[in-house]
Amino acid sequence: MKILKKASPHVLLLIYVAIILFPFVFVLFSSLKESNLEIAENPFGFPTSLYFQNYVDAWVKAKINVYFFNSAYLATTSALTGVLLSAATAYALVRMRYMKVSKIIYQFVLIGMLIPGNVLFIAQYLLVMKMGILNTHWALFLPYTAGALPVSVLLIAAFMRSIPNELEEAAVVDGLGSFKLFYKIILPLTLPALVTVFIVNFLGSWNEYLLANFFISKDALKTLPTGMVGFRDSFQTNYALICTGIVFSVTPVLILYAFLQEKIIEGVSAGAVKG
Repeated sequence: MKILKKASPHVLLLIYVAIILFPFVFVLFSSLKESNLEIAENPFGFPTSLYFQNYVDAWVKAKINVYFFNSAYLATTSALTGVLLSAATAYALVRMRYMKVSKIIYQFVLIGMLIPGNVLFIAQYLLVMKMGILNTHWALFLPYTAGALPVSVLLIAAFMRSIPNELEEAAVVDGLGSFKLFYKIILPLTLPALVTVFIVNFLGSWNEYLLANFFISKDALKTLPTGMVGFRDSFQTNYALICTGIVFSVTPVLILYAFLQEKIIEGVSAGAVKG
């Protein structure tokens, strides 16, 4: 009875994982099948022979490579910029000696978390159009970076509060100014929170569809989510190619989680407990 009680949560979790992975396994197997007929005859079975030509056709002929690299560099640059801005903002709010002003600015930043992103869509569209950057990657880079700041500041500020003041005092005694203190002492100590924020922001930008769909119309500038819609329309009768495109879109996310999941948990839990 005791063994059953201990094993039941694990069994439930294994069932849950199997249910979650089942659609992806279907997509993965279908991407390696040669034709729609093979998918229809054995939709959930392993391919009779691995047909990797789908990956070549999707990457080159369907221009997945263009959409992929557009998404990759937009998500990376906006996430990296958001991390640096958030870290500098959090450092100024938490460690500088302007308590009343810092508290007001901190509350003002957190108000951004209360506003759903879709509500700002029209305002963002008008702003981007007046700035003359519509249909360029700047139209996505700026909203992606700005939209991630409230949550990023919250997480990093919570982590920075756990850093002992004695470390900064010792660094000041050694002659470090505010700038060197920030990038030589504070940034390395805040690394788990920075990695967490980077990954959260990267995934948000990588999967974003609404702004990318309305702000970018040039095919060469489209990101992967919007490019995949056109890919689906162009190859709607070829399910193997569609499944191949889906595999390309989820692979970077899986790699990030596989290698950095410990940093994500460490950063979130440390900020939650010590903040």
